[in-house]
Amino acid sequence: MGSATNVDAIAVNTVAWLSAPDTTIVVPVYQRQYRWDIGGCEQLLGDIRAVADLDDRSMHFIGSILSTVSADPGADENAEPDASAPAGELVLIDGQQRITTLMLLVAALHHTVRDVDPELAAELERVLVRADDPERTKLRPHRAWARVFESVVLDRRGPEHAYRESRFDDNYAFFRSQVRLDEVPRIWRGLQKLEHVSITLGAGANAQQIFESLNSTGEPLRDHELIHNYVLMGLSHAEQSEIEDAYWVPIERNTGEAIASFWRHFLVMTTGREVAVAGERSVYDAFRQRFPRLDLATLRADASEWRDYSDIYRILLDPTQEPDPEIARQLGYINTFGRGMYPLVMRAYRDYAQGATDRVELIATLENIQSLLLRRTISGLSNDRLVARLCRAREDGADALVRAIARIMPSNERVRVELKYGALPHAAYVLGRLAGVAPVGGAGLEGFDVEHVFPLAPADTWTGDGERAWADYSEDEQNSHRALAPTLGNLTLIETPLAERGFDASFPEKRDTIYPQSRLALTTALADAPAWGTAAITARTAALTEAFVEIWARPQVIAIDDDGLTPILDAVRRRGWPRGWEREFEYVEYRGEHWEVYDIKYLFNRIFKRLWADGREHVVAFSTRRGGPIYPEQAWNGHWDALDESNFLYMGWDSRYMLTAVQGVLDEAGIASEVFVKYSYTGAAM
Repeated sequence: MGSATNVDAIAVNTVAWLSAPDTTIVVPVYQRQYRWDIGGCEQLLGDIRAVADLDDRSMHFIGSILSTVSADPGADENAEPDASAPAGELVLIDGQQRITTLMLLVAALHHTVRDVDPELAAELERVLVRADDPERTKLRPHRAWARVFESVVLDRRGPEHAYRESRFDDNYAFFRSQVRLDEVPRIWRGLQKLEHVSITLGAGANAQQIFESLNSTGEPLRDHELIHNYVLMGLSHAEQSEIEDAYWVPIERNTGEAIASFWRHFLVMTTGREVAVAGERSVYDAFRQRFPRLDLATLRADASEWRDYSDIYRILLDPTQEPDPEIARQLGYINTFGRGMYPLVMRAYRDYAQGATDRVELIATLENIQSLLLRRTISGLSNDRLVARLCRAREDGADALVRAIARIMPSNERVRVELKYGALPHAAYVLGRLAGVAPVGGAGLEGFDVEHVFPLAPADTWTGDGERAWADYSEDEQNSHRALAPTLGNLTLIETPLAERGFDASFPEKRDTIYPQSRLALTTALADAPAWGTAAITARTAALTEAFVEIWARPQVIAIDDDGLTPILDAVRRRGWPRGWEREFEYVEYRGEHWEVYDIKYLFNRIFKRLWADGREHVVAFSTRRGGPIYPEQAWNGHWDALDESNFLYMGWDSRYMLTAVQGVLDEAGIASEVFVKYSYTGAAM
């Protein structure tokens, strides 16, 4: 068997590899800037914490590190770092982001313990600096930002650097804030369990081709495929077969092509937080946060629950599989609006199936969901990002859910106005319920068409009263008729054969020969109208609207209409500092107070200061558990604000982390449901 001559690949312990006296790494000039943000650092730290608590056999693989050995004997080591490197140094081709972040973490640990644990500090220092020159870091970044990196790792930042903006400073400060002195040994133990494949290229290897092969070939794994691998990874072959056959295969069979949606909806339901539809690995990342480690016993219990919910998901996708006809009909109605409310419906159905609630309560919940979605659609309001807040409300009981639904459901008065002049959405569904026509098999209507009494495109000979033809109507009359054509009063449901017979007929003909033959009272009533025009349409809209607000009723509870406001727990988490962040919010509603707050930095500062005054114990509990943002001293350079003489608020994180902290501390204080943001035009477009 032949061997490769230009590629040397070996699995190594990452910390041992970095600590070796002869390891020195150079980032070439063509590499992109360092761009890991707080979210990536948080994930890395979470993985390290998790593996630190496992037995000595457990390791954590961080991928491959691709480099080539420099063969330039004439490079000047005293020159500013660039693409040239002394002979024997590793020129990094792939892995810069991971190695740089690990260096920043080790630096944070080193600076935390150097004055209290010299032995551990010495071990950490071996990762950071060269054995032959303790004043030089083992990693030499691109010359454009080498001095910034070295000032952080070697702790040479002066007062003039306190407000410097750089990813090195931000991520170092994050690690410094998250790892307290007593946890440093645990994190060091986890770091020593990291492994990677070190790939070193010889002189004849094509570095670019190998880089592209590692990063660009093949179809990227989808979220549910990543979840599948994550669940089974680390199990024995027998254990993998057990989980696959007993749990995963039934989940795939139940959900089919909708398996990705199933996992997203399951996570929204169980976490009470929105999970983005788009975005790289968003569902997989949420799954890992929800299930950070899965030993076999825990996995069996969790997988059993996943399988049970997939059984429910199968019924939601195809309500004909529900044995109760009324519940099947209601589930079919829910599908009129898509799958957005599946997380809430899944939990409600599970409670019914397990006997925690009865059939009447399940049907009432399904009716309330329909009323909410239809009324908001009619009123031109988005139904996005509603389901997580409703799932959270349901955790507090049925009454809390009803109040939450009522709060965001448009009033009868608003619905009356919108129906009078607006196009009717989901016309077949609305007319079918008004006419008492049950959908076939819990799904759509068959054998009926939606009829426009005044046609959308009338012929010149069409007449509404048998006297005046459409061509004789004035321009204003024609425009007013067209405006009301898609409204509720001008629509009816009619049997398909009758619709075909009456196609393009004038109103008097349909009134006398078509509508009386329908078996629907909604349609036969049209035979009593002497003529058809704007007055008749308006009168019929008013009459049908009263039936509408009874069928799609608003819960009879005292509620504040907060349309347009977003609960703080559902606010959009953004990576870094996207363009326009300074005007993301129009204002903030804090427990009935109106705050002129326009960005997350100001909101972060104001929330923590307010809670420090009103509920200090909650801030302390949150900060202690989370590792910040409150500290007894300004332990490193950065953005700080004093809360009192002995407590300081660190202000140096990115947008996503600041919002996460605001959500967390408000949740800790039990008042998150009373805080809302109003997005500005800029924020809505971000």
